[in-house]
Amino acid sequence: MKIEHLEERVNDYKESIKTVVDKKTLWQSKSKKLIIRTLNKVAKSYNIGWRVQELNWIYNNEAINITFDSFPKDLIDCTNKIPTYQFIQGGALVFSQSYSGDVYVLALFPYVEQLQVENSSLDLGVYNPEEITEKLVIEKVDEFLKEMIKWEVPSYRTKLGFQNKEI
Repeated sequence: MKIEHLEERVNDYKESIKTVVDKKTLWQSKSKKLIIRTLNKVAKSYNIGWRVQELNWIYNNEAINITFDSFPKDLIDCTNKIPTYQFIQGGALVFSQSYSGDVYVLALFPYVEQLQVENSSLDLGVYNPEEITEKLVIEKVDEFLKEMIKWEVPSYRTKLGFQNKEI
């Protein structure tokens, strides 16, 4: 093989870097702002104790999440009926840009120290930043809430958040 044969591969490599740069640019200029705006609108419209966070992780990876931070105010009266009830913070819907520029969407479940958790997260998809729309963000919030409901009130078959031990 001659050195000239590498030209096509070198050109492909340059194009791959350009693709990553384009995705990261789109994330900065459009996708990230759209996610923040949509999640803030959701949090304001439905005050159930969540907040929106913008995270900057190592190696220029960034993420936006909506997380359960406090107990919903309109349910405080029902918890007074059970003095030992303790709200478990956590649970988050995360939109995270990867090193490649794609956006990973995942649900993180609350961490409970004394419980063995089968899965602490659930992958909800990987998207090119140009695919991120308000509709997609709202669909992912809906999916996340369904998963959190399953975590809070697990069915006997799946028992999400708990390890099933046979006696």
